[in-house]
Amino acid sequence: MLVNSTMADLSDLTFRTAFVIYIVAMLMSCIYYGRMFGIIDMRRAHEAAQKRAARAEQKVAVAGGGSELVDAPAADTPETPFDPVEYDNRVRGARKWAGMTQSLVWLGVLLHIVAVVTRGFGAKRFPLGNLYEYILMMTAVIMVVAAAVIQRKKWYSVYPWLLAPMIVAMYLNSTVFHIKAAPVVPALQSYWLPVHVSSVSIGASIGIVSGIFSLLYLLRMWQPRGEERGFFGALAKPLPAAKTLDQLAYKTAIITLPLFGIGIMLGAIWAEVAWSRPWGWDAKETVSLITWVLYAAYLHARATAGWKNAKAAWINVFALGVTIFNMTYVNTVIAGLHSYAGLN
Repeated sequence: MLVNSTMADLSDLTFRTAFVIYIVAMLMSCIYYGRMFGIIDMRRAHEAAQKRAARAEQKVAVAGGGSELVDAPAADTPETPFDPVEYDNRVRGARKWAGMTQSLVWLGVLLHIVAVVTRGFGAKRFPLGNLYEYILMMTAVIMVVAAAVIQRKKWYSVYPWLLAPMIVAMYLNSTVFHIKAAPVVPALQSYWLPVHVSSVSIGASIGIVSGIFSLLYLLRMWQPRGEERGFFGALAKPLPAAKTLDQLAYKTAIITLPLFGIGIMLGAIWAEVAWSRPWGWDAKETVSLITWVLYAAYLHARATAGWKNAKAAWINVFALGVTIFNMTYVNTVIAGLHSYAGLN
């Protein structure tokens, strides 16, 4: 089977272009993140001043027998009066950076998808035959899911935390893990390839998004809103509430569990056809099963009375770590029946 080198080169070009666009979007999201610090501080100072003024009025009213309320003492008013016009200008300015970030992310996602499609046309097969193509597909799915969720919920402050690991993964994929388009080994020349690997990759991609939100949830729990302290407190200040992050991690894990489980079962059926046995405790099979069990344990703990959500979130974070371990170390170092990374 010949390779269409033109389409393969186009895939590499669009992937690297998407990578550059994500970097620019990352920089813009960091500017938005930085502007949110001033907006949050200004809003919190105003809210604190209002509370102090309300308490002062209550004290004066009580001292006067409750007959009338008088103005709070001058000492209880904020040193810098709240300027609603300046506050609105800051909010509008931050929203512009958020809008530009979102637009760039969607442009990057479009090119990312084009890279996946043209890779398939270039290799003249489903583009999931090696580690490079697997990461290419996973990062594309992650960005599609994340961009849709963030735009819908308007949680633009999450972008720096999401784009940073995606940029690192895409850089490694275009350098260390890059493989030129070529026919796959005979064992992968089966209609089971797109069915099994796509369900596993999509499930794992959504699981990675869930794990990232669990990490942010743990950070927010450590640094509650209005009580942030130190360097990590400053980093956590623009993040959504802990409950919001936890709910999103839980909802995405609900999607991950069946998708990933279906992928494992389809892999077992394929193994029965190809190797005359459904399960052989190969390294890839074993670690994938462990990952699925961790997601199941997370959902069970999350829904069990008596379990704190923070403890359950650690299970999801551990599942994230095992997924990354399976995708990198198991694929590149451990030899087995699933050693199709193309780097061995």
